Amino acid sequence: MAKASDLKRGMVVDIDGVPHIVKNVDVKSPSSRGGTTLYKVRFTNMKTGLKLDESLKGEDMFRDAELVRAKVQYSYKDDNNYVFMNSEDYSQYTLSAEDLEGQTEYLTESLEGIVVLLIDDAPLGIELPSTVVLEIIETPPTIKGSGATARTKTAKLSTGLEVQVPEYLETGELIKVHTETGKFSSRA
Repeated sequence: MAKASDLKRGMVVDIDGVPHIVKNVDVKSPSSRGGTTLYKVRFTNMKTGLKLDESLKGEDMFRDAELVRAKVQYSYKDDNNYVFMNSEDYSQYTLSAEDLEGQTEYLTESLEGIVVLLIDDAPLGIELPSTVVLEIIETPPTIKGSGATARTKTAKLSTGLEVQVPEYLETGELIKVHTETGKFSSRA
């Protein structure tokens, strides 16, 4: 059982007997005393792909969905489909770009630490590792004498993802990116 206040992006919960994955959580704190914090959560039905928006209180409870989790490695992209290989029995699972909405920018060849979510041996989605290592392929040059300030600049990464990075980083460097927030973590 999970409370609404504990929901995080990528978690899977049971709503009316159907598994739903949490796509986005927006916390609204009250401005008056005694008000309760509201959690605006966007769920995606893992069977139909329909979106469900809910406004919840922190104490609202959800049952965990009954899923099988298998460790996989990202293998390759085939047209609009992404193929993952089970690390133990080498079976393959294919998911479409729509199934992986918002996660494809973190996939690099042979990426490990991914967990595929299965119901009746059918893949419904994945859970990414908390951070991934990506290469900066394009960023403005470093400005001399700017080391003492915490200014940032935009960097385009090898998967097409754009993130704000510290000004001292240069093209070709490897960085860690949080998959939950999409923000720069550290140098790799």
